[in-house]
Amino acid sequence: MLTLIEGAEVFSPAPLGQQDLLVADGRIAWMGKGLTVPADWPLARVDGRGRYLVPGLVDPLAHITGGGGEGGFAFRTPELAASEALQAGVTTLVAALGTDSLTRTLAQVLGKVREFRAAGVSAFMYTGSYHLPVKTLTGSVESDIMLIPEVLGVGEVAISDHRSSAPTHDELARLASEARVAGLLAGKSGVSFFHLGDGRGALAPLRALRDGTDIPLRQLYPTHCNRNPWLFAEAIEWGRAGGWVDLTASSFPDLLDDGEQLAADALVALLAAGVPRERISFSSDANASLPRFDGEGRLIELRCGQIGSLWQQFSRACALGVPLASALSVVTANPARALGLTGKGTLGVGQDADLLLIDPETLVIGRVMSGGQWRA
Repeated sequence: MLTLIEGAEVFSPAPLGQQDLLVADGRIAWMGKGLTVPADWPLARVDGRGRYLVPGLVDPLAHITGGGGEGGFAFRTPELAASEALQAGVTTLVAALGTDSLTRTLAQVLGKVREFRAAGVSAFMYTGSYHLPVKTLTGSVESDIMLIPEVLGVGEVAISDHRSSAPTHDELARLASEARVAGLLAGKSGVSFFHLGDGRGALAPLRALRDGTDIPLRQLYPTHCNRNPWLFAEAIEWGRAGGWVDLTASSFPDLLDDGEQLAADALVALLAAGVPRERISFSSDANASLPRFDGEGRLIELRCGQIGSLWQQFSRACALGVPLASALSVVTANPARALGLTGKGTLGVGQDADLLLIDPETLVIGRVMSGGQWRA
């Protein structure tokens, strides 16, 4: 079955004006105006007039097997359902382990990734976890990336956090180098995705990799850059220098008294500070445990990351005056580029047919297509 979406206002995320779009075999086969379709074609027509047509969201960090446990076993967060991701407009995501890599394993993550794929979500994963030595599926980061199609890189490796394994410079350099080389050999990004905590070291470990090794800057992908003022100040410098800056969308307005910023507000500040839009992304941190600790490292409270936060923070950014195309890029094209997913994050002939029809006034998601099929 072919699908022709007619008359929608297309954002690729760049504004392309009113277009018709033909979907065939899971991809965008044609875009333009005035397509003549033979009467005997098996065609489903969708009226897109009065709607925006945008790419499906690309989420570089989701804990689809759940996470947490910092307060004990009663604090473990639940698994994420593929239907929840699709309803939130997320058509592509990358899964990771969190603090707990003992009772939650990479084998479980891989099984869940394949469950998501069967449900129509383009799901991938990182090998490794918070701690070094890294946990792997096949015995090494290199072989995981090269031999397992779903593995894009290594992460979520914790630095500048009291929950990390306090990795040394040499350990991080070796890890990022191994992921980089494996990515080259496998035709993948081989990215190293880093969890940044509240430690005063902030981005210092990554600056040391940038300045003291030959690892390309694009291989180092730090997240949670909006979690405190000193980390955010360093993220501005990092982004100006061409590094990736990932902002966590799962923040809570009532917990911002510690200096954390909502992702949308942080985006506005980054753009105002001269960080290129192309270097910024949002991630949901879905189903992660979001703990708060006191000054002595004791747990005060724990909440759960939300997959819907990506769209919420995108919408808030638009309300704060960020142009729609710019706000879209941080949840579509930019993370896709950082992850090396060339078929994702943009709308164009030959791209995967992952797209959303949304209301231009309310920015409410109306329909979700993933892999060329309507999923929500």
